[in-house]
Amino acid sequence: MYIAMNRFKIVPGLEEDFIQVWKQRESYLDGVPGFKSFNLLQGPGNEEYSLFASHSIWASEQDFINWTKSEAFRKAHAQAGGQNKHLYLGPPQFEGFTAVI
Repeated sequence: MYIAMNRFKIVPGLEEDFIQVWKQRESYLDGVPGFKSFNLLQGPGNEEYSLFASHSIWASEQDFINWTKSEAFRKAHAQAGGQNKHLYLGPPQFEGFTAVI
């Protein structure tokens, strides 16, 4: 199992706008080989930012890598940033984890 996460620092007060972007976004993950599940997580906030993380579970790291090189990935990320850039305090920070137990 492989877990892929992106951490997002979001401008305080724009959390609901960020959530709506994700609710309305087409992920193109259905039917992608090895994809298991996806969640958008809201973490703590402070005066500087509100923390969110995208969390996807894959059968293997290779399945995740294959998706990042796919047309489905390009479609899902075609609008990344763009008109919603004002929501973000910098780019997302990727973290990948392989299950060991």
